Amino acid sequence: MRLASASARRLMLLRQVGLDPEVRPTNVDESRHADEHAVDYVRRMALEKARAGVTGEVDLVLGADTAVVLEDEIMGKPRDQADAMSMLARLSGREHRVLTGVALCSPDRPGGRAVVVESRVRFKRLSDAEILAYVKSGEPFDKAGAYAIQGLGAAWVARVSGSYSGVVGLPLFETLELLRDFGLTFSAPE
Repeated sequence: MRLASASARRLMLLRQVGLDPEVRPTNVDESRHADEHAVDYVRRMALEKARAGVTGEVDLVLGADTAVVLEDEIMGKPRDQADAMSMLARLSGREHRVLTGVALCSPDRPGGRAVVVESRVRFKRLSDAEILAYVKSGEPFDKAGAYAIQGLGAAWVARVSGSYSGVVGLPLFETLELLRDFGLTFSAPE
Protein backbone atom coordinates (compact mmCIF):
# COMPACT_ATOMS: atom_id res chain seq x y z
CA MET A 1 0.00 0.00 0.00
CA ARG A 2 1.11 3.52 -0.76
CA LEU A 3 0.25 6.67 1.18
CA ALA A 4 -0.03 9.62 -1.23
CA SER A 5 0.70 12.13 1.51
CA ALA A 6 3.72 13.63 3.24
CA SER A 7 1.74 13.98 6.48
CA ALA A 8 3.65 12.50 9.40
CA ARG A 9 0.35 12.47 11.30
CA ARG A 10 -1.38 10.25 8.73
CA LEU A 11 1.56 7.87 8.68
CA MET A 12 1.56 7.74 12.50
CA LEU A 13 -2.16 6.91 12.54
CA LEU A 14 -1.74 4.12 10.00
CA ARG A 15 1.17 2.68 11.94
CA GLN A 16 -0.94 2.88 15.10
CA VAL A 17 -3.26 0.25 13.59
CA GLY A 18 -0.45 -1.96 12.31
CA LEU A 19 -0.06 -0.67 8.73
CA ASP A 20 3.24 0.56 7.31
CA PRO A 21 2.63 2.03 3.86
CA GLU A 22 5.20 3.27 1.41
CA VAL A 23 5.09 7.07 1.58
CA ARG A 24 5.04 8.80 -1.79
CA PRO A 25 3.29 12.17 -1.83
CA THR A 26 1.55 13.23 -5.01
CA ASN A 27 1.41 16.72 -6.41
CA VAL A 28 -2.05 17.90 -7.45
CA ASP A 29 -3.57 21.32 -8.00
CA GLU A 30 -5.41 22.07 -4.76
CA SER A 31 -7.39 25.01 -6.11
CA ARG A 32 -11.03 25.04 -5.13
CA HIS A 33 -13.54 25.17 -7.99
CA ALA A 34 -15.97 28.10 -8.11
CA ASP A 35 -19.05 27.39 -5.98
CA GLU A 36 -17.60 24.04 -4.84
CA HIS A 37 -18.98 23.00 -1.46
CA ALA A 38 -16.42 22.13 1.19
CA VAL A 39 -17.46 18.46 1.36
CA ASP A 40 -17.17 18.11 -2.43
CA TYR A 41 -13.79 19.85 -2.40
CA VAL A 42 -12.33 17.57 0.28
CA ARG A 43 -13.68 14.45 -1.48
CA ARG A 44 -12.25 15.58 -4.82
CA MET A 45 -8.84 16.39 -3.33
CA ALA A 46 -8.58 12.98 -1.63
CA LEU A 47 -9.53 11.21 -4.86
CA GLU A 48 -7.17 13.26 -7.03
CA LYS A 49 -4.27 12.57 -4.67
CA ALA A 50 -4.99 8.84 -4.64
CA ARG A 51 -5.50 8.67 -8.42
CA ALA A 52 -2.23 10.50 -9.04
CA GLY A 53 -0.38 7.83 -7.07
CA VAL A 54 -1.67 4.82 -9.01
CA THR A 55 1.04 3.05 -10.99
CA GLY A 56 1.55 -0.51 -12.10
CA GLU A 57 4.02 -1.05 -9.27
CA VAL A 58 1.58 -0.54 -6.41
CA ASP A 59 -1.57 -2.41 -5.47
CA LEU A 60 -3.36 0.30 -3.48
CA VAL A 61 -3.03 4.07 -3.00
CA LEU A 62 -4.54 6.03 -0.12
CA GLY A 63 -5.12 9.77 -0.55
CA ALA A 64 -6.52 12.14 2.05
CA ASP A 65 -7.35 15.77 2.53
CA THR A 66 -8.46 17.73 5.58
CA ALA A 67 -10.17 21.11 5.74
CA VAL A 68 -11.22 23.24 8.66
CA VAL A 69 -14.50 24.97 7.85
CA LEU A 70 -15.86 27.95 9.73
CA GLU A 71 -19.35 28.78 8.51
CA ASP A 72 -18.78 28.29 4.75
CA GLU A 73 -15.13 29.32 4.66
CA ILE A 74 -12.46 26.69 4.15
CA MET A 75 -9.45 27.50 6.26
CA GLY A 76 -6.38 25.93 4.70
CA LYS A 77 -2.83 26.08 5.95
CA PRO A 78 -1.81 29.59 6.98
CA ARG A 79 0.39 31.52 4.57
CA ASP A 80 2.28 33.38 7.27
CA GLN A 81 2.16 34.49 10.90
CA ALA A 82 -0.53 37.12 10.32
CA ASP A 83 -2.75 34.59 8.51
CA ALA A 84 -2.30 32.04 11.33
CA MET A 85 -3.20 34.65 13.94
CA SER A 86 -6.27 35.72 11.98
CA MET A 87 -7.51 32.12 11.63
CA LEU A 88 -7.06 31.38 15.31
CA ALA A 89 -8.79 34.61 16.31
CA ARG A 90 -11.79 33.63 14.17
CA LEU A 91 -11.89 30.11 15.68
CA SER A 92 -11.68 31.48 19.23
CA GLY A 93 -14.74 30.62 21.33
CA ARG A 94 -16.54 29.06 18.37
CA GLU A 95 -17.41 25.69 16.92
CA HIS A 96 -16.07 24.71 13.51
CA ARG A 97 -16.22 21.66 11.27
CA VAL A 98 -13.26 19.50 10.31
CA LEU A 99 -13.82 17.59 7.08
CA THR A 100 -11.45 14.78 6.16
CA GLY A 101 -11.73 13.00 2.87
CA VAL A 102 -10.16 9.57 2.45
CA ALA A 103 -9.85 7.87 -0.92
CA LEU A 104 -8.48 4.57 -2.17
CA CYS A 105 -7.54 3.72 -5.73
CA SER A 106 -5.88 0.71 -7.29
CA PRO A 107 -4.78 -0.25 -10.81
CA ASP A 108 -7.95 -2.33 -11.22
CA ARG A 109 -10.15 0.37 -9.61
CA PRO A 110 -8.48 3.59 -10.83
CA GLY A 111 -11.65 5.65 -10.32
CA GLY A 112 -11.41 4.80 -6.65
CA ARG A 113 -13.78 5.34 -3.81
CA ALA A 114 -13.89 8.14 -1.27
CA VAL A 115 -15.65 9.01 1.96
CA VAL A 116 -15.78 12.29 3.85
CA VAL A 117 -15.96 12.34 7.62
CA GLU A 118 -17.22 15.43 9.45
CA SER A 119 -16.28 16.26 13.01
CA ARG A 120 -17.11 19.33 15.04
CA VAL A 121 -14.61 21.05 17.30
CA ARG A 122 -15.29 23.83 19.80
CA PHE A 123 -12.47 26.10 20.91
CA LYS A 124 -12.32 27.96 24.19
CA ARG A 125 -12.07 31.75 23.97
CA LEU A 126 -8.44 32.64 23.24
CA SER A 127 -6.52 35.69 24.34
CA ASP A 128 -4.28 37.57 21.94
CA ALA A 129 -1.30 36.50 24.06
CA GLU A 130 -2.26 32.81 23.76
CA ILE A 131 -2.61 33.10 20.00
CA LEU A 132 0.72 34.90 19.62
CA ALA A 133 2.59 32.38 21.81
CA TYR A 134 1.10 29.48 19.84
CA VAL A 135 1.98 30.99 16.49
CA LYS A 136 5.54 31.63 17.71
CA SER A 137 5.80 27.92 18.59
CA GLY A 138 5.70 27.20 14.84
CA GLU A 139 3.09 24.47 15.18
CA PRO A 140 0.31 26.14 13.12
CA PHE A 141 2.16 26.48 9.84
CA ASP A 142 1.50 23.16 8.14
CA LYS A 143 -1.93 22.57 9.65
CA ALA A 144 -5.37 23.27 8.21
CA GLY A 145 -7.02 25.92 10.36
CA ALA A 146 -3.63 26.76 11.91
CA TYR A 147 -3.81 24.27 14.79
CA ALA A 148 -2.92 20.72 15.73
CA ILE A 149 -5.37 18.91 18.00
CA GLN A 150 -2.67 16.33 18.74
CA GLY A 151 -0.18 19.04 19.70
CA LEU A 152 -0.16 22.22 21.73
CA GLY A 153 -3.51 23.20 20.19
CA ALA A 154 -5.19 20.46 22.22
CA ALA A 155 -5.25 22.80 25.22
CA TRP A 156 -7.84 24.94 23.45
CA VAL A 157 -10.28 22.20 22.46
CA ALA A 158 -13.31 22.32 24.71
CA ARG A 159 -15.19 19.59 22.84
CA VAL A 160 -14.91 17.23 19.88
CA SER A 161 -17.91 15.56 18.32
CA GLY A 162 -17.08 12.98 15.69
CA SER A 163 -13.77 11.38 14.78
CA TYR A 164 -10.75 12.52 16.80
CA SER A 165 -8.41 10.77 14.35
CA GLY A 166 -10.28 12.52 11.52
CA VAL A 167 -9.43 15.86 13.09
CA VAL A 168 -5.79 14.75 13.31
CA GLY A 169 -5.93 13.97 9.59
CA LEU A 170 -7.16 10.42 8.95
CA PRO A 171 -10.43 8.95 10.29
CA LEU A 172 -9.23 5.47 11.17
CA PHE A 173 -12.55 3.65 11.36
CA GLU A 174 -13.64 4.80 7.91
CA THR A 175 -10.16 4.28 6.46
CA LEU A 176 -10.06 0.68 7.68
CA GLU A 177 -13.55 0.06 6.26
CA LEU A 178 -12.39 1.36 2.86
CA LEU A 179 -9.30 -0.84 3.00
CA ARG A 180 -11.47 -3.88 3.70
CA ASP A 181 -13.72 -2.90 0.79
CA PHE A 182 -10.64 -2.97 -1.44
CA GLY A 183 -9.78 -6.46 -0.20
CA LEU A 184 -6.99 -5.64 2.23
CA THR A 185 -6.99 -8.03 5.15
CA PHE A 186 -5.13 -7.32 8.32
CA SER A 187 -5.39 -8.09 11.97
CA ALA A 188 -5.59 -5.65 14.80
CA PRO A 189 -2.28 -4.72 16.41
CA GLU A 190 -1.32 -6.80 19.41
